[in-house]
Amino acid sequence: MTGALGALDERQRKLLQSWVPGATVVRDHSWGLVGTTVLEVLHEGRRLLVKAGDAADHHLAREIAAHREWLEPWTRQGRAAALVAADTDAKLLLRDFLEGHPVQGSAQEWDVDVHHQAGRLLRDFHRQRSHTDEHYEARQDAKALRWLEAPHGIDADSVTRLRAEITSWPAGPANVVPTHGDWQPRNWLVHCGEVRVIDLGRAELRPAHTDFVRLAAQQFRGHPEQETAFLDGYGSDPRDPADWRRTLVREAIGTAVWAHQVGDRPFEEQGLRMISDVLVRPGPP
Repeated sequence: MTGALGALDERQRKLLQSWVPGATVVRDHSWGLVGTTVLEVLHEGRRLLVKAGDAADHHLAREIAAHREWLEPWTRQGRAAALVAADTDAKLLLRDFLEGHPVQGSAQEWDVDVHHQAGRLLRDFHRQRSHTDEHYEARQDAKALRWLEAPHGIDADSVTRLRAEITSWPAGPANVVPTHGDWQPRNWLVHCGEVRVIDLGRAELRPAHTDFVRLAAQQFRGHPEQETAFLDGYGSDPRDPADWRRTLVREAIGTAVWAHQVGDRPFEEQGLRMISDVLVRPGPP
């Protein structure tokens, strides 16, 4: 195999060679902010995508599990890529290459039909299964408080107010479903008018409304027509006011702190704005 494989460790390179001997690297799609290598490869005329995690990676296992357990509603429609091979211990995944151009940054980011399709795809994903998680809220509160203990750029007064609110919440159960975890145009492609889905690295069982939070902070902000189209595709609005409030606070904290740690200044500014928004509007919206 030739090409830019230097970021893969020896075990990953050997595994990949055994799966697709003689494959050629066509393009490096790696993001650069995190330690995940993403390579487009060509093997016997077939385009494939390789994803490999480094020692610190904790996303590949979730992506592999999602491909194995939850993607059928999308793969049967050609809306997500089929898994070819994977090794969780080696943090290596090989899937079909998914044709399409990224929605984010294109005119279709604001296309109401794209948002309608995205809502419908998410509905199909969420409806696969559900169960009650007795400890979900307590875990998420603890995680948010840990974020506030990490290095960040949030001002001290906001930290105090956020801590006070989080510690006042009841730690009850939650109904959880398969969620994408990063549902936004960055992870949508369009091919021949169809929306397709990529990047399941944050897939996990969570409340359905958590997959609305990044759109609410970005594309829905000041654009009610996108939100209306999305909800029409989804078929309902699962955002209970109190649950939604807790999710907005946690997401704002996680966004600001994570982006600060990886040096993504625009995303950090978005997180700080989200914090300002939730603190200006206390209580359930």
